[in-house]
Amino acid sequence: MDALALGQAIALGAIEGLTEFLPISSTGHLILAERLLGFSEGGRAFKIVIQVGAILAVVVVYWAKLWGIAFGLTRERTARLFTRNIVLAFLPALVLGATLYKQVQAMLDDPWIVCAALIAGGIVIILVDRIAASARIGAVESIPPLSAFLIGFGQVLAMVPGTSRSGATIIAALALGVDRRTAAEFSFVLAVPTMLAATVYSLYKEWSLLDWQGFWLIAIGTLVAFAVALAVVRAVLALIGRIGWAPFGWYRIAVGLVMLAVLVATS
Repeated sequence: MDALALGQAIALGAIEGLTEFLPISSTGHLILAERLLGFSEGGRAFKIVIQVGAILAVVVVYWAKLWGIAFGLTRERTARLFTRNIVLAFLPALVLGATLYKQVQAMLDDPWIVCAALIAGGIVIILVDRIAASARIGAVESIPPLSAFLIGFGQVLAMVPGTSRSGATIIAALALGVDRRTAAEFSFVLAVPTMLAATVYSLYKEWSLLDWQGFWLIAIGTLVAFAVALAVVRAVLALIGRIGWAPFGWYRIAVGLVMLAVLVATS
């Protein structure tokens, strides 16, 4: 493991942790960063597997709530409704994720798609964020089952790199009348089964392409992603009610435009 590859893995782990739970596309940022850094260790699995660090960060932040829900399923209605909504939202990505795996992996090699998705998604976030002012749903368990299922299809759309899994689910939730903080909480908790399933399936598909150096770089990137994501999740939950999601939309547009200019200049 050379020092350059180690430094790149640490940088990419930090980018994953910083961007996974913001509506700015962690996969898109990783694709663009890998291109700029010239990083290719660990194969395509690197971008998926380091998300385990982000998953662990959510589990730590929501540990008390998740524990309470798990043990309250048999006697608390709110726990059952919360679980129902997470399962309904997870189903579309579970079914279509495996079906469209090859098509999604093909798009991961195209930074032009990332730039276009960043810009388009930024515009949508700016427009939809205004809906949050009249939101009527203030708890995950209060989301109607059909709405939870439709929010799940946002994750399917997010298979296009640059779209953002958290961004797509948050936008869908806001559009369906969920308030900003609840939309964030739903998106964060929904990430646990979704990203875990994606990681396991990616490892199964890409295992033959991994070598020992790639394995250790993935492990280091995962640890860095966990530490950074832990801070980010807590900060987002504290700030989002005040600042809204629109600033992230403007950020997406700016990054997309800058990277388009870089791609044009270097192609």
